[in-house]
Amino acid sequence: MAKKQGLDLVEVAVTASPPVCRILDYGKYRYAQERKEREQRKSQKVIDIREMRLRPKIGDHDFDAKIRVVHKLLEEGDKVKIVVMFRGREVTHPDLGVRLLQRAVDSLKGVAGIEKQPVLDGKRLTMVITPLPAQSQKTEAKEKVETKKKTAAKSEVKAAVETKEKVKETQDAKA
Repeated sequence: MAKKQGLDLVEVAVTASPPVCRILDYGKYRYAQERKEREQRKSQKVIDIREMRLRPKIGDHDFDAKIRVVHKLLEEGDKVKIVVMFRGREVTHPDLGVRLLQRAVDSLKGVAGIEKQPVLDGKRLTMVITPLPAQSQKTEAKEKVETKKKTAAKSEVKAAVETKEKVKETQDAKA
């Protein structure tokens, strides 16, 4: 029956009892599935884990500069892993690293939340922080505003081109 219509017999639900089959054009079906998958991938937001490395004896200005970068990364919606690296005998004072991480969390209050508490792993003290949901919504709202501005600018340019073409046509008609 499927061959007469120039279509394919496709088994839709293999595990069902009895198996479910449909008569359809398999090429079109595969193309539609690939398009759906492509659209889903476009709408997905990939969250990266970025890393910021600090030392226990970091200066105040250097610390502030690194925290500004972390703040920017969090606004973009990425998770940030803050790592305090110890050298030599510094590892005997992990409390310095914990204080440094606590200082970082205090300076990022309202922007980030702690996902993973500080953990000492060898000579590295690591902590993972994530952006708060309200912060990522703000960036999405900013992106929407920017796209609206771009589309408005494109429509203005298009309208200007159309008016130029109309003026040109009327000049050509007069001549």
